[in-house]
Amino acid sequence: MNIVHDQAGLAAYHHGVFVPTMGALHAGHAALIRHARELAAPRRKPVVVSVFVNPTQFNEKSDFDRYPRTLEADAALCRQEGADCVFAPTAEVMYPKGVDVGVPSLPAVATEPGLEDAHRPGHFAGVCQVCKRLFELVRPALSVFGEKDWQQLQVVSTMVAGLGMPLKIVGMPTVREADGLAMSSRNVRLSLEERSRATALCRAMITAGRETDPEAGERAARSVLADEGITPEYAVIREAASLGALRRLQGGYPPARILVAARVGSTRLIDNAPWPGFRPPISA
Repeated sequence: MNIVHDQAGLAAYHHGVFVPTMGALHAGHAALIRHARELAAPRRKPVVVSVFVNPTQFNEKSDFDRYPRTLEADAALCRQEGADCVFAPTAEVMYPKGVDVGVPSLPAVATEPGLEDAHRPGHFAGVCQVCKRLFELVRPALSVFGEKDWQQLQVVSTMVAGLGMPLKIVGMPTVREADGLAMSSRNVRLSLEERSRATALCRAMITAGRETDPEAGERAARSVLADEGITPEYAVIREAASLGALRRLQGGYPPARILVAARVGSTRLIDNAPWPGFRPPISA
């Protein structure tokens, strides 16, 4: 496996399967890389993992500054999981002086749902900017994203389709801890007491999944969170692709997700799951 820091070094790895990350890799990322390996093997294509902490998608500079930089450990995990290349560019490579690395037009799913777009203004502009730039440099045939950032997955998929990029976006179900907490690099910031309370996000989605009416599902989710003293930024059930209001159609509801965001202590966590009927293969 090679570690590449510039565009020239990527030439041997074009048209493969790509896993974009910001580093601080954990078991959830490892699962993404393994899935990428499975997708790449029949095509005999390389697997590329990027490690780049993108400054343009952070709302708070302090959050950007304290984001873990663990390239050596990240590279070791990538090697273990069968990646062929780690692309670890500098900010100068990603956003070179004199080069217009503009923000593409944002799709409606990035600006209208009132979810991450409302609570992290400017975030999806940064996501679209960095993803477009990475896709242009890496030139993958497929790119794998985790479903934990569901709105991001829909934003990137819609952006790629709108730009006509020759690329397929593949989503992979969220990887969870044994107690249901979605794996995230942010989990290390939780105290032991906060870590226990954070499982309420998964439990809220399980409880909402038992309801067949979206309003009842949302009330059930908020009740579970309130029992742990957690006030969500949102706990909603939406249409899965557009994240617009869920409307009943003849024969039932279209595919839907429950999406939750909340601060546990000072740590902001997000999660989502299919609705109704969410039953994770864990003991939450």
